[in-house]
Amino acid sequence: MERTVLLAGCGKMGEAMLSGWIERGIPASGISIVEPNEQTAANLRATYAVSTYSSPDAVPEGVSPDFVVFAVKPQMMDLVAPAYARFKAPATAFLSIAAGKTVDYFEKALGDDAVIVRAMPNTPAAVRRGITVMFANPRVSPDQKAACDDLLQAVGSVEWTDSEGALDGVTALSGGGPAYVFLLVEVMAEAGKQAGLPDALADRLARETVSGAGELLRQSDDSPATLRINVTSPAGTTAEALAVLMAENGMQALMTKAVAAAKKRSEELAG
Repeated sequence: MERTVLLAGCGKMGEAMLSGWIERGIPASGISIVEPNEQTAANLRATYAVSTYSSPDAVPEGVSPDFVVFAVKPQMMDLVAPAYARFKAPATAFLSIAAGKTVDYFEKALGDDAVIVRAMPNTPAAVRRGITVMFANPRVSPDQKAACDDLLQAVGSVEWTDSEGALDGVTALSGGGPAYVFLLVEVMAEAGKQAGLPDALADRLARETVSGAGELLRQSDDSPATLRINVTSPAGTTAEALAVLMAENGMQALMTKAVAAAKKRSEELAG
């Protein structure tokens, strides 16, 4: 892929995308990063042979990237986004992965005529198993949309939505979802310890069970419900556990409440 990218911020998600782009064929010479921490910037230069700048003002005049990618936390966006208005052009798309920050927010920060795509990836992007949902404003061309698709496919699967409001639900479900799964591993391990298993064995059993079940789900054409039923013998031990987890106040009620809380916070971050 021959395109130029200016990456604003390079934390865990930013670096996951960066390494994915290079693996996917974007030459390092086409990628520049704005990273104010000089040690971090030096590490990025040494690892990926990319150009780094301490601030957007330090990017040379005349640089016109195909994409400006905002990979900073939403709480920092007020300080970051307006400084990139100098790159606004019909041929430059602004791609944001910041939760909650809307197209309207970026149009106010960058200009009403800015080309804007919002994306919500998740942390399995680090192992190329993420999933990203994107929304484009009307000024995004079909070619720009296809190129954004390529950029995020470098770290996993991609879906698009025609409803910007859906991104709050996406943020709550898949954006934060890995944390919910990691918590599941923690609580399963603790339950195993309470059932008398040695700590190390309980930890390994929980970790391998969840990761293995995830891989089985990925490879199977069966629904999650069918896979669950396949594991559950009538009147057996798993059925007893599921009777607790599937009770009226059980796992579904807790997860619904948790995702609703995350969605509400995403809406609040719109600012």
